[in-house]
Order: sequence, then structure tokens, then C-alpha cells
Amino acid sequence: MLYQAYQSQVDLLGPLQSAARDAAAWWAQAWPEASPLKPLMQPLGAALEVFSRMRLTHKRPPYGITTVQVGDRLVQVREHAVHRTPFGTLLRFDRDDPPAADQPARPQVLIVAPLSGHFATLLTDTVRTMLADHDVYITDWHNARDVPLGEGRFGLDEYIQHLIDFMAILGPHTHLVAVCKPCVPTLAAVAVMAADQHPAQPRSMTLMAGPIDCRINPTAVNDLAVGKPIEWFEQKLVATVPAGHVGAGRRVYPGFLQLTAFMSMNPTRHARAFANLYEHLATGETGPAARTIEFYDEYFAVNDLHGDFYIETVDQVFQRYTLAKGELIFKGRRVDPAAIRRTALFTVEGERDDICAIGQTVAAHDLCPGIRPYMKTHHVQLGVGHYGVFSGMRWQQQIYPRVREMIQSYH
Repeated sequence: MLYQAYQSQVDLLGPLQSAARDAAAWWAQAWPEASPLKPLMQPLGAALEVFSRMRLTHKRPPYGITTVQVGDRLVQVREHAVHRTPFGTLLRFDRDDPPAADQPARPQVLIVAPLSGHFATLLTDTVRTMLADHDVYITDWHNARDVPLGEGRFGLDEYIQHLIDFMAILGPHTHLVAVCKPCVPTLAAVAVMAADQHPAQPRSMTLMAGPIDCRINPTAVNDLAVGKPIEWFEQKLVATVPAGHVGAGRRVYPGFLQLTAFMSMNPTRHARAFANLYEHLATGETGPAARTIEFYDEYFAVNDLHGDFYIETVDQVFQRYTLAKGELIFKGRRVDPAAIRRTALFTVEGERDDICAIGQTVAAHDLCPGIRPYMKTHHVQLGVGHYGVFSGMRWQQQIYPRVREMIQSYH
């Protein structure tokens, strides 16, 4: 009933918000800048625009990366689906300037995106930054409510297998960059490949702000995860996709619940953002308004998680810490990160991260004694929270150069 109640509300408010958006657009054109009535009428148009923006969407927004700055040149970029399954796409960002025959190929990087309520487009800044020096791919996960029930389950095992399959397609020269929650399945996938002596083992893996061991310095997110038994999460937070959607009948953790949880951590900040948006629109400050709109268009695009994947992640990553304790099982076999020897390891944490605290990601180093010490590096970025690890100025100017240097060292 949870999902049905949400969908009913969306169906009720959707037409009103669409009408408000159309009215706001008309209102903006109806009063030219020179009109003496403009200052009086602009606040109403601002109110209509803000109301229209306070809605969730369930389709992946565009990455919007059509060019990348390379030195003093602007290079064209196109998206190319290399491989597709019902659950996700291995997506490449093709640069329109292949290396010359006498030049080395650019390092090949697979960015492993979170499956945690948002689409992979949340990492657009990560992709855009890395494109200047690398051949970039990303795991573009599909919305669970758009996957037909007949396609079967998607749990932690299937996530790990997708990473192994994607790396097999890309070949042995790949570098992995995992952001947030997929740090756990990424480390597991590399461990399985190492144990199998898989020919496509990656050259390096960068784990950024990921919950490798949540027993260390637990955050409010970690406390919430252990505050209830796993049965509570399954009974209260997993719902069935209602009729009318391609994935009708599939059990999912709705993206709108994850978004609600994220926003409840900083409700005052989000309320202030929309109040500021109204003020900027009402006073004609289009620059700040456009930035806020761009952020929330992405933030409010929600991606449902497969119920099996969500429950298994809460259970194994946040409650039982199976990878950290050497107890993670993948398709009936124990995952042993100590088997990794050929893949360099770089971990990154943010000083102010209130989702994945300092200590939780660097724990990967102790789990990988088979990697030689000179092939391990760790970096704590001062002054950033969770999202600042992979987006924004400090990511671009301070963290990314270290990631690039590590990848170049093992290219």
C-alpha cells in the first residue's frame, strides 16, 4: 500500500504542478522587463515555479556532457552503450579525438556508480572531470520499477557479477573508481577475479567514501541501519511496484523513501534552499536560481532499488559487516580480499563526511594484505563532506589530481 499511496499523490498533484510550470513560463513572458508591473507580478510567477519544482521524477536525467575541455581545445563527447542488461548499461563517453598512432592510449576507467536512490547521473561532475585525461565508462543502473518482473532477481550477487562481466568486456587494462556504497561490491568483485586468476583483473581500484567497515566511527546512517532488525526493513520499507509500470509486481525499496531519508538529515538546509530559490526568482536573480534548479532536478530524480539488493546490502554491509569480517559469500563461495595482488589500491575519505565517516573506507587496506605496501595509498580530504569527495571544486582541484596520478602510475 505504501507505493500505491505515493503514486496516488503523484497522480493527483502531477497535473497541478505541470499546469503551474506552464503558467510560470507564460507569466515570465507576459511581463517584459520594461513593464512597471514586472516587480509586482514576478513574485507570483516565482511561487508558481517553486511549486512546480517540488516534485519527484523517475527517469534518468541526461548527463549533458557534450564537450570536454582538453588543454586549450574543446573536444566533442558522445554517449555509447557498450553493453546492456535488463538491470544496467555499461555506458561509454566517447571523445571525438582518438590518440594518434604514435601516442599511448588513454587510461581506461570504469566508474562504479551507487545504486542508492539516485541515478548514475549524480556522478556527472566525476565523469566530466575524468574525461579530460581518461577513456571513461560508467555503470548506468536502470530504475527497478522499469524492469519487468520476468527478468528475475537482482541482489548483491547480481551486482557483483555485473561488475565482473563489465570488466571482462573492457579487458585487462581497466582502472576502477567506485563511489560510496559500491565500494563493497567492487572490492568483492576484484577479490573474486583475483582468486580465479581472471585475465581482466583491473590495474587499480580507487574506493571513494565507501562503507567497507561500518563498525568504525559509525555515523547517524549507520546507527539507523542497526536500530531495527532486518525483518523490519523488509516489512516496512520494501514495497511492490503498482500496476501501470513496466516493473509492476516487482519488490523494490522506493527511491522516494531514500530521498526522504536523505532530506530528513538536513531539513533546514533544503527548506532554506527553496526559500532562497523563491527569493532569487522573485527578484530576477537568474544565475543563482538556475543553479538551485539544476541541483534539485537531479536530486529529485529518484531510482528505485531492487528489494533483494536493498535488503542484502543493509544486512551484509550495514548490520553484519560480512566483507570486513571475512564472511561475505558470493554464489556459495567466501570472498577473500587477501587474494588481490595485481591491483593497486587507493582510498579516499572526506573529513566532514556524515554518511561514510573517516576510517570506514581505509579499512580496505587491512583486508588486502596481498597488495604490496607501495601499491596502497590513502587520502583524507580536508573540508569536504560526502558529496565533496566526488564533485565540486575540491574534487576537481585536490582529489582528482591524486586519482589521476595513481592511475597513470599503473597504466
